[in-house]
Amino acid sequence: MSELVRVTVPLGERSYDVLVGHGAAEFVGTFIPESVKRAAVVTQPGVPIDIAANIPHERFEIGRGEQHKSLATIGDLCRGFAKMGLTRNDVVIGVGGGMVTDVAGFAAASYHRGVPVVHVATTLLGMVDAAIGGKTGVNLPEGKNLVGAFWQPSGVVCDLDALETLPDREIRCGYGEMAKYHFLTGDDLLAMDLTQRIARCVEIKAEIVASDEREGGRRALLNYGHTLAHALEVATEHRLAHGEAVAIGLIFAAHLAEITRRIGVDRIDEHFAVVGEEYGLGTDLPAGLDPHHLVELMRRDKKALDGLTFVLDGPDGVEVVSGVGDEPVLAALDRMA
Repeated sequence: MSELVRVTVPLGERSYDVLVGHGAAEFVGTFIPESVKRAAVVTQPGVPIDIAANIPHERFEIGRGEQHKSLATIGDLCRGFAKMGLTRNDVVIGVGGGMVTDVAGFAAASYHRGVPVVHVATTLLGMVDAAIGGKTGVNLPEGKNLVGAFWQPSGVVCDLDALETLPDREIRCGYGEMAKYHFLTGDDLLAMDLTQRIARCVEIKAEIVASDEREGGRRALLNYGHTLAHALEVATEHRLAHGEAVAIGLIFAAHLAEITRRIGVDRIDEHFAVVGEEYGLGTDLPAGLDPHHLVELMRRDKKALDGLTFVLDGPDGVEVVSGVGDEPVLAALDRMA
């Protein structure tokens, strides 16, 4: 077994560890509170890791596809928890990618007004982003992740063995989220091996979450590239996967920052170098989308407190910029087209 890396998310009495490495799933039991008597394992068909919980447990499979990331799924899970007799002294274990940990976490936060949850991330996107930080939620027809809760897990396991079974598209989706970390810190992530790179992404996110747990300010930086990305996912009816949309969103954000005179053209080139060349991700806006419709979808973004709000690069690094007008946004979308 290769070296396991342990990263702490420092949140006072809600602090927890994230274990990263090959074979990490063997240690999931160390994250389960001693008082727990039974577990509800939330997962999807075909997820490559089978958790050997040494306590009585039931398995709940949720459907694949964003249409299942819904309030109806939360209702089904909570009814299942009630039938198995799950109590506040038990645990929910989410085993899967970002959708599973989002849904399992929200169900755990909602049932009995809060049941402990442990996440076992099996996708690259889940490891570097979705399973870390306690943000949970589901979609509405009007937008992504509009209903949810902040509910920190008791621990997170990132077992890199699961990545060996993923299709190329799932790996690319993780690369889309990973790419944003290059611009949040300037670290040379490409010089690290995969275990160290994932662990460093977790460290970056943990430090930001610790400074702004409930996204009142700085935590919004983790949404770099996401404002357009979420709009693209809705506009394409999720034919564009999340990480693919984030990759395009990062390039769009760079164009918008240059148009608003926050960065120079050379910084756009750096975005293309990381997103397109190093990670091999698409950087073009999908054909046939109405830019005015995308602008309206971006107005629904959770950060939009004062008109259109974006996370943009600038002379002092990446920061939240509110009150952005339609004209530069449409100009950036025109460049992308």
